[in-house]
Amino acid sequence: MLPFNTFLINSLIVTSANVVGNLISCSIVAFGFARLRARASNVLFIMVLGTLMIPREVTIVPTFILFSQLKLVNTLWPLILPAWFGYPFFIFLLRQFFMTIPRDLDDAARIDGASTWRIFISIILPLSRPALATVAIFAFIGNWNNLLDPLIYLRSQERYTLALGLNLFRGQNFTAFNQLMAVSILTLLPVLVIFFVAQKYFVRGVALTGLGGR
Repeated sequence: MLPFNTFLINSLIVTSANVVGNLISCSIVAFGFARLRARASNVLFIMVLGTLMIPREVTIVPTFILFSQLKLVNTLWPLILPAWFGYPFFIFLLRQFFMTIPRDLDDAARIDGASTWRIFISIILPLSRPALATVAIFAFIGNWNNLLDPLIYLRSQERYTLALGLNLFRGQNFTAFNQLMAVSILTLLPVLVIFFVAQKYFVRGVALTGLGGR
């Protein structure tokens, strides 16, 4: 059996990349829906939310075929790349929070010569730390505990994540419950630490999200 450190490093790589990818991609898309004026923006936003109604089971096979044709199966890339294309729920959450920020700040910044990107980076993001922290917590927990995707895409044990590595402690005829419980507690600790450290931002982000709807 591979050492616990290997699974831990793989989980940290995948989870960190997913958190960063979700924060970047979802915040950019949400900013466009919340602050930029376009004729069909509301229709496009409804279409984005409509993808939440598509069952995960419907997209598993075509997604696997896509990564298989790209020769990415048995690598960590299938676990990382989807986060960099946005997640509808995170886009909705950030968009609703961005709409609570007064537009007067945008107008004042434009008068001073700030571009759209400057407004996004220097005004919107610093004021949206509670919502961004909420997205980071959800993304961290969701990817840290993700079992289905590693089970589908990973073949070699040296690429297993923690969620998949825990299954190695369970045998067909014998299960090392003492080792399984010990590793399970170690796996749970980062989630507890992240939640309690960012609890203030998490509660504030959830409480304020949705107050500025149109």
